[in-house]
Amino acid sequence: MLKVIDHPLIRHKLTVMRDKDTGTKDFRDNLDEIGGLMVYEVTRDLPLKDLEIETPICPYVAKTLATPIVVAPILRAGLGMVSGILSLIPTAKVAHIGLYRDEETLEPHTYFEKYPKHMDESTVIIVDPMLATGGSSAAAIDMVKRQGATNIKLVCLVGAPEGVELIEKLHPDVDIYLAALDERLNENGYIVPGLGDAGDRIFGTK
Repeated sequence: MLKVIDHPLIRHKLTVMRDKDTGTKDFRDNLDEIGGLMVYEVTRDLPLKDLEIETPICPYVAKTLATPIVVAPILRAGLGMVSGILSLIPTAKVAHIGLYRDEETLEPHTYFEKYPKHMDESTVIIVDPMLATGGSSAAAIDMVKRQGATNIKLVCLVGAPEGVELIEKLHPDVDIYLAALDERLNENGYIVPGLGDAGDRIFGTK
């Protein structure tokens, strides 16, 4: 269920992102690139179907994707992973899931939802750079399941064991993909060693 995508290029780019002195542009660019690198592994088991085509030489029965793809970023930090994925799957639709975390209780609250049609027929890839307590990701999975989605993948950059454990408990049918599994959460609910507040670092708001 949990897959940590351990690749030298991902490790290198993640190191750049962890560095507190990395600026907004480089942070954003590396996140975008890691999203593109991760999508190869995330989509490894996508179903295929036959398609009859004509090559320049002869008729041929080829393979094509059997289901629509929906990328569902958890706003706002999840937006930083979308373009890297779309560069590999340009036909994917994009849902938007707006959640914010109460700074005292750490509980997620919904403020926006927007979905394409046919969620029940689609492979849904939920993206968020951080899997910390797991509350936001669990809520997002609940939300897409209410739209009829059954084939769901959760893709995060950095995760904490606490968040992984919660998703495995509440949504054992959802595969989790990480670029790194970090040590723990601190008393403020941030991942250690982590990379800080991903949303603020992506958009330069702090």
